[in-house]
Amino acid sequence: MRAISQGVLGAVLAALMVLGAGTAAGAADGPGGGAVDGPGGGRAEAVGGEMAGGEAVGGEMVGGEADLAHHGHVSLWDGRVRVWLVTENHGPSGVADATVRMGFSVPMAGGQVLPPGCLWSSDRVVSCRTGALPVGGGAGELALDLRAAGLPQELTVEVSTAWRAGGADRNPVNDRHRVLVLATGDPYVF
Repeated sequence: MRAISQGVLGAVLAALMVLGAGTAAGAADGPGGGAVDGPGGGRAEAVGGEMAGGEAVGGEMVGGEADLAHHGHVSLWDGRVRVWLVTENHGPSGVADATVRMGFSVPMAGGQVLPPGCLWSSDRVVSCRTGALPVGGGAGELALDLRAAGLPQELTVEVSTAWRAGGADRNPVNDRHRVLVLATGDPYVF
């Protein structure tokens, strides 16, 4: 049953990616536009330029410009990978939903259960839904405790926004990180 619900969540995330990419039609490579990695490792166009109007979600306007930021730390020891992550929106517009993608340079062991709202996009990629991100608000903490397929001495973790419910992010520097993690057990901050 859990596999079915994760499959359904995967289909929903894929559909949301398509909807987000459709919103960006014609905006590719314009000011503020460009492509971002999708949950399946594919490419989806980011929304570029200013959006006319917007949609009210919980009293916040959604569809304008939002500045998403992912910060946290990663540690590795004895084949264990721990990721702690917080996603925030620095505004000026709210976001109804977003997906954060964490890609690992080594495969993870199979059969691991992820927190609610997360799914395996492949044996090296985990995608997690953030939920609504009002201006100045955060999505709370996300903690992953994973096992690598072997005992790597190092790995690289790439954290990025895979999708957001409309809106442009003209400051993608704070939502894209590449972290080299050594098997020391120390937290590597991003």
